[in-house]
Amino acid sequence: SFDLGERHKVAVLSVTEGEDKPLKYPHMFAAASLMLLNKVDLLPYLNFDMDACLAAARAVNPGIEIILVSATTGEGMDAWLAWLEAQRCA
Repeated sequence: SFDLGERHKVAVLSVTEGEDKPLKYPHMFAAASLMLLNKVDLLPYLNFDMDACLAAARAVNPGIEIILVSATTGEGMDAWLAWLEAQRCA
């Protein structure tokens, strides 16, 4: 509720939390420049609606960027690091 001087906010959502979280916590996702959708390596084992999740995030923040990541497999880490580097150089 107050300015910390940050340039961007990043919301981290794990697929294990469910696709409804952007609608359940809209202020967090509305304030974020980027959403990291984490633990995507677990998608084959979960009942997670990716399209619903992305639509919910964009419903509360049409301009939010989304990167799918997995710390286990490394998926999306290059994109995440590139985003950080681009913001550092901006």
